[in-house]
Amino acid sequence: MQDRLHNFNAGPAALPLPVLEEIKDSFLNFKGSGMSITEVSHRSPWFDDVINDAIQRTKRLLNLNDQYHVLFLQGGASMQFCMAPLNFLSGGQSADYINTGTWSTKAIKEAQIQNKPIKVVASSEDKNFCYIPKGIPFNKDAVYVHLTSNNTIKGTQFESLPDTGSVPMVIDMSSDIMSRSLDMSKVGMIYAGAQKNIGPAGVCMVIIRQDLLDLSPDNIPTMLNYNTFAKKNSMFNTPPCFSIYTIQLVLKWLEETIGGLEKMDERNRKKAKTLYDFIDNSDFYKATADMGSRSLMNVTFRLPNEILEKSFVTKAIESGLGGLKGHRSVGGCRASIYNATGMDAITDLISFMTQFEKTSG
Repeated sequence: MQDRLHNFNAGPAALPLPVLEEIKDSFLNFKGSGMSITEVSHRSPWFDDVINDAIQRTKRLLNLNDQYHVLFLQGGASMQFCMAPLNFLSGGQSADYINTGTWSTKAIKEAQIQNKPIKVVASSEDKNFCYIPKGIPFNKDAVYVHLTSNNTIKGTQFESLPDTGSVPMVIDMSSDIMSRSLDMSKVGMIYAGAQKNIGPAGVCMVIIRQDLLDLSPDNIPTMLNYNTFAKKNSMFNTPPCFSIYTIQLVLKWLEETIGGLEKMDERNRKKAKTLYDFIDNSDFYKATADMGSRSLMNVTFRLPNEILEKSFVTKAIESGLGGLKGHRSVGGCRASIYNATGMDAITDLISFMTQFEKTSG
């Protein structure tokens, strides 16, 4: 068997090796059922155990009380861009949006398509989204504040959640969910496409508080109403069983092997600091995100020119380091160092970067 790459892809991204091995070992005969997890009925006791365990582990990891519902929906985070305003804004009510890059821009557009009266209260577009806005003037009468906690393309991240007063936050956490401890007291909803930090593509985790769930009107399409899925434990129709099963195993790994989100946070900060320190001490590599706004998940950087960047990505793959090409919209290079990426991958990446600089600088 060919050796596995160090996977720095932004999504679909690396999964913990123990999770992949457990899937491999149980794939043909899941829990003695005589069937694969891809074959068992979503109405079976086998899958009931999977989805309910995933829900309970999510609640334990994030210290969620009974006011929060954990849902598994299809359509990715992109579907949530339209579902949130559709469910929560009616009768002329408004929401505040913070624009920190591509994904928040898309969320804003989906609300505007529905003619929802949203207000963009802060944006970092003036500096090409290289920083996170501070001192934001939120509206006290807003139904919610929408933000993208981590920006995969630009490599920026909210170091801490902003103070929105009594207004609940709706947060796209697709790329940093379960990566650090989180104060949920002012969070009304989190949504996250699984394929970046908690599982494979095909499912979006939605964590929604009851007071926001109560806002969903009856006169919207059934499949776009959060209550449809909350009332049926995410099984109004056939859910993506395999993706949910993988999430369950990742949550188990986080809880039982890593030891929870505080331990995961420590690991992630150590990885990111090691890589950023190397870049900052080099005259050859340059980080693109402002200090104080840098992502712990997606380290974006440039080399002296695009020819060197192309060579860097090609030679990195030859050295067992995959997924280092920057997003097509911005170019450059990017190392996505999500939960499943170990310190060994960071060490090997820095060794390669050191050697590449010596031979190409």
